[in-house]
Amino acid sequence: MPLLLVLALLAMPVLEIYVIIQVGGVIGAWPTIGLLIAESVLGGWIVRREGRRAWRGLEETLRRGTMPDRELGDAALVMAGGVLLLTPGFVTDVIGFAFVLPFTRPLVRRAVSRFAARRMRAAEARARERAAAGAVFPPGFGGTPFDPFGRAPERDRVETPPGPVVRGEVIDEDDPSSRS
Repeated sequence: MPLLLVLALLAMPVLEIYVIIQVGGVIGAWPTIGLLIAESVLGGWIVRREGRRAWRGLEETLRRGTMPDRELGDAALVMAGGVLLLTPGFVTDVIGFAFVLPFTRPLVRRAVSRFAARRMRAAEARARERAAAGAVFPPGFGGTPFDPFGRAPERDRVETPPGPVVRGEVIDEDDPSSRS
């Protein structure tokens, strides 16, 4: 996945320049520049409007006391779409408009959540396979509860009984070596 991301970041400027040159060859240089500026201005206006709407939805959901999963997704998509719309280029503008427009954003949100769910299931399956193979996991992974304070898990804690504690030594009388 990181390699794919690096390749996409390297290929995107090349693709943007190619598309800009192609559009410029068809409609001319000044109309292409004007179109890029118009897309940025329109995109900024839509991002501001949809960003406010997403923020109000998030505040309302938090006020109700429910989990704001859809609203957080919308806010993240509007923010990512805004970055893409303010980046000069036609390809990023198309993707940015898909992230920002209220009628395409739910489709993108569902696609992204399905992708994330698939990735989570794959990661859980890999962790189960590693655990079955006997891999050692750090605390918090592979079934061991995580405690940021370094305390032992509940099942390993020994409770001190109430009342006075008598210090001493336990001698196992069933041990054959202790018999004389």
